[in-house]
Amino acid sequence: MAINRNIKIGLIVSISLLALFVLSLVILQQPHAEDNSVRFGVLTIIPPLVAILLAFITKETILSLFLGVFVGEFMICVTDTNIFSTIVNSFLNLSSHVLSSISDPWNAGILLQCLLIGGVIQLVANLGGTRALAETLSKYAKSPRSAQIITWFLGICVFFDDYANSLIVGPIMRPVTDKLHISREKLAFIVDSTAAPIAGIMIISTWIGLELSLIQDGLNNIGFTSMSAFGIFLQTIPYRFYNIFVLIFIVITAITLYEFGPMKNAEIKARKRKDDEPITENNEIVSYNTLEPAENAKITIWNAIIPIGTLIIGSLIAFYWSGYCSILEGTDQTLITLMKTAPLSFEGIFEALSASDASIALFQAALLASIVAIIMSVAEKICTIGEAINTWIEGMKPIVITCVILLLAWSLGTVINEVGTADYLVKILSSTIPYWSVPALIFLLDALISFATGTAYGTMTILMPLAIPLAWNIKPEFGFLICCISAVLTGAIFGDHCSPISDTTIMSSMGSGCDHIKHVNTQISYSIFVAIIVIVIGYIPAGFGVPWYISLILGCITMYIGLKILGEKVPPHNEDNKNKEPSK
Repeated sequence: MAINRNIKIGLIVSISLLALFVLSLVILQQPHAEDNSVRFGVLTIIPPLVAILLAFITKETILSLFLGVFVGEFMICVTDTNIFSTIVNSFLNLSSHVLSSISDPWNAGILLQCLLIGGVIQLVANLGGTRALAETLSKYAKSPRSAQIITWFLGICVFFDDYANSLIVGPIMRPVTDKLHISREKLAFIVDSTAAPIAGIMIISTWIGLELSLIQDGLNNIGFTSMSAFGIFLQTIPYRFYNIFVLIFIVITAITLYEFGPMKNAEIKARKRKDDEPITENNEIVSYNTLEPAENAKITIWNAIIPIGTLIIGSLIAFYWSGYCSILEGTDQTLITLMKTAPLSFEGIFEALSASDASIALFQAALLASIVAIIMSVAEKICTIGEAINTWIEGMKPIVITCVILLLAWSLGTVINEVGTADYLVKILSSTIPYWSVPALIFLLDALISFATGTAYGTMTILMPLAIPLAWNIKPEFGFLICCISAVLTGAIFGDHCSPISDTTIMSSMGSGCDHIKHVNTQISYSIFVAIIVIVIGYIPAGFGVPWYISLILGCITMYIGLKILGEKVPPHNEDNKNKEPSK
């Protein structure tokens, strides 16, 4: 076995060196030009293509991004046929880009706020706050309808992180949904559908750092270096059609009790189960309880409200103050006058939030929330200050992978810009793709990559540096650009939602006590149903300039009609004797 493995490694290394040598020969044959998009021509697509193909093949986002960056650096460093010196120079350049990314104040703030929010999540769980919040909400579940709505609402409340959502909501609501004969598959679907979809559109979450960073880099690439990424982020929210539609779809199915496809069969089976009949579980599926409270924690809702409230309110205040100061220090006299005369008006607040530095604001709020949670842990005698800090640090560890992806994403974006990938694609595609189809095509490509790789983060990092310049050059209007940015952010979530190798899909199965394959099989038909409506009712009309609210209204109506046509009502267990909803 060891010999075979060594042979495989040797073959891979040999083939890689040969490929690099051939690449260098091809580059040396290209006519010299100062513009790399002209110099490299079609070769400019190699760095992102390597990242995409390797992501498909290996399912390893970090490795794929790293090799994509390396190949791009190799292309830039080619001066002769000595590939070994080129490899050394490429590695040195790659290291320099990573170090430059870390030293950038914006990037440093993004990395720190991601780590700190992870620490806050762990501290709140250790305090018993997340458990208390979940148990309080679960008391109001009296029927299949209300139980599903409560699960949905709880998922929205745990908006700050998709992992936390998957690990908290399922275990807390599982006994309630089991009692009311709701299938584990439906519980897992609701949990999974309120994880990334809600975290991806919230202004305070572990997602926003990556999203803002990618938007800012894309804006820089098209010359809008002074434009606020946060302002663009806010404008993309109404166009996150998949995030919004899937959240609404949960409510529609919960209220109507209509189901279709494999989910209908799972719900019928759950309803027919006798009260004293045990639920058959896959022995490989276990409860995922890494966010359990400390043994001596006080299970009180205030242990969640105070730290998370500090994070939310602190962030909003920090956002406003950052933007307020930025506007007053700027040169736009109209905005300066607005801040001096009506700083707390709706327009004033919006302009301040749009001009804010999110990396600093979120870092400040997360640090304040961390301090508050640590003080609470010590004051309630749950742990010593040293133990509280250790718990805080433990919460940061799962976020380290996000930081690594961010660093490589920034480096890949830099390399793609240097080799001229976006410029080349713009020249080739701007005259061949109908402008109205671009948002839908971005959504589909995004979904395909995300499904194959099981990661929304990696997909967004690959496509965003390409999508922004492409969209702007095809149709240089901010409304169109915002629509295309939204398609990148939400298409990745759709693909990740369907993927059987996605972290959140797996965690949702585990947290809900559902067989993983059953969860994937029942969820994918619902996700595709929503995605079709997103494309037909959402992004194609948006490409023509149709306002988002029209698509939203038509999309909701279409989902309801489609569910009625395709689905069948699955009534509650023992409907004649079931607990009725309290009268209003």
